[in-house]
Amino acid sequence: MGSSLVLPVIIFLPLVGAAAIAMIAPSRSTVLKPIAVATSAATGALTLWLMAAFDKNDGGFQFTQLTEWIESAGISWHVGVDGISLFLVVLTGLLFPIAIVACDPPHDAKAYYIWMLVLETGCLGVFLALDLVLFFLFFEIVLIPMYFLIGSWGHENRKYAATKFFLFTMLGSALMLVGMLVLALLTARETGNAVTFNVLELAQSAGELPTITARWIFLSFVLAFAVKVPLFPVHTWLPDAHTEAPTAGSVILAGVLLKLGTYGLVRFGLYLFPEASRYFAPLLFTLGVIGILYGAVVATMQRDLKRLVAYSSVAHLGFIVLGIFSINTEGIEGGLLQMVNHGLSTGALFLLVGFIYERRHTRQISEMIGLQKAAPALAAVFTVVMLSSVGLPGLNGFVGEFLILAGAFVAHRWWAVVAAAGVILAALYLLWAYQRVFHGTPDDANRSMPDLNWQEKLVMVPLVGLIVFLGVYPKPVIERMEPAVNELISHMEEVEGFESPTVDDRPEGSFEELRTLIDDYGDEGEGH
Repeated sequence: MGSSLVLPVIIFLPLVGAAAIAMIAPSRSTVLKPIAVATSAATGALTLWLMAAFDKNDGGFQFTQLTEWIESAGISWHVGVDGISLFLVVLTGLLFPIAIVACDPPHDAKAYYIWMLVLETGCLGVFLALDLVLFFLFFEIVLIPMYFLIGSWGHENRKYAATKFFLFTMLGSALMLVGMLVLALLTARETGNAVTFNVLELAQSAGELPTITARWIFLSFVLAFAVKVPLFPVHTWLPDAHTEAPTAGSVILAGVLLKLGTYGLVRFGLYLFPEASRYFAPLLFTLGVIGILYGAVVATMQRDLKRLVAYSSVAHLGFIVLGIFSINTEGIEGGLLQMVNHGLSTGALFLLVGFIYERRHTRQISEMIGLQKAAPALAAVFTVVMLSSVGLPGLNGFVGEFLILAGAFVAHRWWAVVAAAGVILAALYLLWAYQRVFHGTPDDANRSMPDLNWQEKLVMVPLVGLIVFLGVYPKPVIERMEPAVNELISHMEEVEGFESPTVDDRPEGSFEELRTLIDDYGDEGEGH
């Protein structure tokens, strides 16, 4: 396979699987799941090949393909991958086959698997698109399958949750579309060039727009991405969507869809609007910290175990926003790494909560007690995943949070100090929930709950394995991210004429040995 063809194949292979399922006769329903699993697994294998073939020393875009699409409007088919998007593509390729294998739909399996595979194509397209119109199309395609997955296969209030999810995201996307059009047209007018939606060309003209204009366009993008993240205070759709979605929908929503927003903030926010990103960084920092504390406090109060995990996502994504808008190597790398870590940890938590619900037919914490005695394997896996989400050293969550707080301390030290309290609160609500659900003497309703079966154990193995591996040895991920992050920061500095602070600048009161600590932890390599 030619290197320029690998990305289109990765994007559209799930869509081919969806088309194949659509042509299956109703009498052959037993082959639907095998086709969905095979298609998503093949896509995942291609993303692993992409990671293996990726040049870790190249900070630019690799495996690119550029073809004029609507030449008169400046729209092209332009895809590529760099260290910023690589592991989000791999994460997508991993989580979809896991979600499909782990969860069977209660009805209408044909439509269910079609929507899952269409959703995978949309997510992969978002992470690989380098044309704004192409990105917008994939960004909007994602809404349709997720709407139907929640609305058709969700729980009691599924229609309300699906509608709320759709309306919130559509509102943000409409404003982003206006911002995209204004950006392309005004950039063409200021530079005297033809209209283009090519992200790389627009980035080269990032300093040409009037400052106030660029800031307004930046806000239109940020609102769309903030809804998708979701960032406080536009987060209210998330708990409902997570709670009512089927288990596979919750896994993909937490593991992949929320990353469309944080990825957009990096790829289009920082890259296209360097000055506006720095100007609004204190505001976004503040909203991120509020999200960390608010999400943690509200999660502590939840009686529904799935809703508790949903609010924990608000807190964890606040950390990611904190890292991104530190606008330094440590912060952005930590944010990117935490996107992957959150996808693994929270995706695994939703799977485990789904396994419990299938057995107990309830998510109420008060109705579960002593599950550790009834299901020791489930309790053991839940412990590892929960500690990962807490940020225990030796597991993946610690590395990302450490880098985020290191970068944030240099950029806005007091906000970093406040945000660190979120780590303590995460331990509070997760450990307390674990104690109530798994400890104690089980009553009659919980005593006979079955443990994980072999298929469920097999599904959890790659997730737990990666949680431990990335906690002990994150170097393979970080060293592939770093050149792209450094190139992004260099681009911002070149446009602004402003040098981003790093931990090497050692401002008054900063940790003198921070770089040594980061270098020593897990042999992460040079430059951290």
